[in-house]
Amino acid sequence: MLVSTSNINAQFEEPVIKKVSTEDAAAFEAEFKDIKWTGQGFNYNELDRVPAIELRARLESVFGEPTKTIEDIVERGKLRAGKAIQFEYWFIVDGEIPMMILDLDGPFADGLVYVGASRYIDLMPAVKRSLTRQLLETEPKAYIDYFYSPEREQWYEVRYQNGEYTKKEVDKPSHIRLY
Repeated sequence: MLVSTSNINAQFEEPVIKKVSTEDAAAFEAEFKDIKWTGQGFNYNELDRVPAIELRARLESVFGEPTKTIEDIVERGKLRAGKAIQFEYWFIVDGEIPMMILDLDGPFADGLVYVGASRYIDLMPAVKRSLTRQLLETEPKAYIDYFYSPEREQWYEVRYQNGEYTKKEVDKPSHIRLY
């Protein structure tokens, strides 16, 4: 019996996870506009017990700034409550697989939301294992974000600086234009 070792080796290779920059977000959206997204396959693991405020600092360390923040999703001076995120990281895995990590609950929850193309659901456990290893092995990096909580009708400044995670109530940031 002959076994192809290329398929076996492919199962153990570390996925290459490349962040989509803010400048490339429109091209990503156009390329993957017909993708059926799913959260299935991203099995629960230790990353899902880490506070989102800390995960943001670790993502900053590994991948740099998010693809989108709340400033990027304010459309024509309006913020729809259902789109109130703190940040989104968009990725291309292995040069062809779209994936997103979303923070829908801001700094008030543990873990994040992971979505990928449904046709690659079988690869998502390996992708999340790789991502988990990368994030948990790195030191957090300083950042500052803003988050709007529709439930609380409150803006927050969220940051990691000088070894401290903080979230504080603030007025709407002046650089975010809402009408």
